[in-house]
Amino acid sequence: MKNAILKPTIHRAGSATFALLSLAFAATANIKQPNIVFVFSDDHATQAVSAYGGRLAAVAPTPNLDRIAANGMRFNRCMVGNSICGPSRATILTGKHSHMNGFMRNEASTFDGSQQTFPKLLRSAGYQTAIIGKWHLDSEPTGFDHWEILPGQGVYYKPEFQTATGTYEEQGYVTDVITDKAIQWLDQTRDPDKPFILMVQHKAPHREWSPSLKYLTEFDDVEIPEPDTLFDTLEGRGKAAKEQDQSLDIAMQLGKDLKIWEHDVFNELEKRIKRRLTPEQLAKWDAAYGPKNKKFMEANLKGKDLIRWKYQRYLKDYLRCIKSVDDSVGQIQHHLEKSGLLENTVFIYSSDQGFYLGEHGWFDKRFMYDESFRTPLLISWPGTTRPGSVNSDLVSNLDFAETFLEIAGVNIPSDMQGLSLVPILKGRTPKDWRNSVYYHYYEYPGWHMVHRHEGAYDGRYKLLNFYDLGEWELYDLKTDPNEMTNVYQRPEYAEVAKQMHRELEKLREQYNVPENIPQDLTKTTRRYYTEDMTKKAQAIRDADGAVPLDGKK
Repeated sequence: MKNAILKPTIHRAGSATFALLSLAFAATANIKQPNIVFVFSDDHATQAVSAYGGRLAAVAPTPNLDRIAANGMRFNRCMVGNSICGPSRATILTGKHSHMNGFMRNEASTFDGSQQTFPKLLRSAGYQTAIIGKWHLDSEPTGFDHWEILPGQGVYYKPEFQTATGTYEEQGYVTDVITDKAIQWLDQTRDPDKPFILMVQHKAPHREWSPSLKYLTEFDDVEIPEPDTLFDTLEGRGKAAKEQDQSLDIAMQLGKDLKIWEHDVFNELEKRIKRRLTPEQLAKWDAAYGPKNKKFMEANLKGKDLIRWKYQRYLKDYLRCIKSVDDSVGQIQHHLEKSGLLENTVFIYSSDQGFYLGEHGWFDKRFMYDESFRTPLLISWPGTTRPGSVNSDLVSNLDFAETFLEIAGVNIPSDMQGLSLVPILKGRTPKDWRNSVYYHYYEYPGWHMVHRHEGAYDGRYKLLNFYDLGEWELYDLKTDPNEMTNVYQRPEYAEVAKQMHRELEKLREQYNVPENIPQDLTKTTRRYYTEDMTKKAQAIRDADGAVPLDGKK
């Protein structure tokens, strides 16, 4: 949208005043609305962004992501309201918690595209809007001038893309294809006379962590450092942590997840890899994994040795996927710079939530514990945000829509529930900034069998309510940053518990959260890999005379 030239009528002003006002109006007329590029990944933990430091920073640096932080601001405490893919995306689009936007679970949910979203508001204000990559909201995107999305979860190799005119396949690796499409849109499709928001949404590094062919052997000679809690016994936690189904030990599959052909019971590798690669590509893939898999099969690992092997294979594949995401960020930034757009573009990187990279012996997300509750957020805004800034305020993916709107100069609707980050990006956190955040996870029974829970976090203390179980958990992250010990029943934390109960009730009232209605768990018989899937897989293997699931010949 071109800025109109302002022509004010000024009465009884001296020549000097008139000259100053004329200069001010001329400067206003020449100000361009910032462009926004939002690069969004799936399941990217802060532990795997080297700008955040940690055990992986030295072995798996992310230089292009780190450059955003160096040129702008790193947010240390960006929390999510519901740690799962689709609901996080719905929150970002609407600026509302899951119970308000209607998309509370991944399973059996369809996003209501008729509701108010920030792309619609930006589009009405003259912005060109585009989204390319993972959508994962079941319905078709609305409010976008251009959209090309992965159907469902998408696949890593030879991915399909859905558009308004149909679905088609693309040769190549999904992260690279999404990046190429984003650059093509910037270069050939967008209207150069309009400001724009481009949402580049990667599948990576989502499960099953299949790398680009160029990175198949990356980290082969590296021993990935283990988290201190890899062999966490979970004794200091409640029933929910002990009954989850996302452990490396049991839930992580040797076939689908860790790419051992001999254990591909349900033909996931066949469908997602073998059928999608050319013979030449498959030969390269087999050359990379074959010798390593053969060595594993011969080792017949058990117990902690097997868990350690799983951890290494998992992390290396995960980090290989991250390398392509980091490459993507570098390519897009380079194109913006080459095109003269970078200086007037707010560049944002984030993920739909965090992820467990072996902490507590887990993978996946869903819990309000820190590794999945916290997500990376890096923002550069040339000329506005001081390079190298670090912020530790409590911010949330609930704030993204409001931030995009204020950056564009668009009024923020009163029914949005988040706060714009623009004041923080300008170096001035408002005095009345929030002092706690609200969380609610709804999907049980479901994948990974994490019990429903809500909670409040004030930057030090975290209160969790597993209301189907009738259990409360309280953690002091100052003394227990790994959240190993529930102190809810300890006398010395009685006043803290009362304080956090008050905080939780305040947040529930603030966000109009409906009453929690516990479900009857005696009627829940559904289990995934731990019981049901493993039994089915073993029965298939027994019938075929194949290698048992424990790897023993």
